[in-house]
Amino acid sequence: MKRAMNAWGFPSGMDLDGMIDLAADAGFDGIELAISEDGLLSLDTDLKTVRSFREKIESAGLEAPSIASGLGWRYPLSSPDGEVVKKGLTGIERSLEFAAELGARTVLVVPATVTEEVGYAEAYRRSQEGLGKLAPKAEDLGVNIGVENVWNKFLLSPLEFRRYIEELNSDFVKAYFDVGNILVFGYPQDWIRILGDLISCVHVKDFKTRIGNINGFTHLLQGDVNWPEVMAAFREIGYDDYMIAEVGSFTHAPAKMLYDTASSLKEIIAL
Repeated sequence: MKRAMNAWGFPSGMDLDGMIDLAADAGFDGIELAISEDGLLSLDTDLKTVRSFREKIESAGLEAPSIASGLGWRYPLSSPDGEVVKKGLTGIERSLEFAAELGARTVLVVPATVTEEVGYAEAYRRSQEGLGKLAPKAEDLGVNIGVENVWNKFLLSPLEFRRYIEELNSDFVKAYFDVGNILVFGYPQDWIRILGDLISCVHVKDFKTRIGNINGFTHLLQGDVNWPEVMAAFREIGYDDYMIAEVGSFTHAPAKMLYDTASSLKEIIAL
């Protein structure tokens, strides 16, 4: 397996050159860039610039295996507002285009949020409709849409998660599995075995179940993830691709977090 760091973990304000140098020195194999409404990789970034990012990343011996995004929280495909859905679709389309230029194989997608105003069944139907529209573009570009398990009150069981993806009937709609996000309501090794070959990419972080809320997220090997079982499950399903750390920076000496995380990932992969 290979190791990568998500862009949100680098010291605040660091440019791409700095991120590349730090990731390479820490021992990572790749960097997961993140698309947003502004910043390094924004909705307005042109494809020529994205190609230059790829050249810089690859010249350092690294890869860009995937693209993360938080746009699905602001513009969920489950929204009853057509303009919000339109922006959500545009964000995913741009992510797919950028991924193709970067040589990335997966884009992270948060497809829906269940709220008091948007019920579960509505979120399920609307988000599937949206992903169904995007699947042909994903196939044309050869990039996976990776639906991530997040705290959106949606797809709360691995059986349902698998069914949701299979119903879309596309080889390019997959699961972007986040190990740490599961502990509040399940066991990651169980989800891994059930999702199996649908997993296209993996986020890793740890979680302290005794805290049980957003403050429970922590750095690798500092929480309650059963890493030996998690790694056994990944090997059972034949997953041998990237493990991408999505963890917060240290308040002080933030660069040290990358060295610590690279080391922890190496130990985890060896389990």
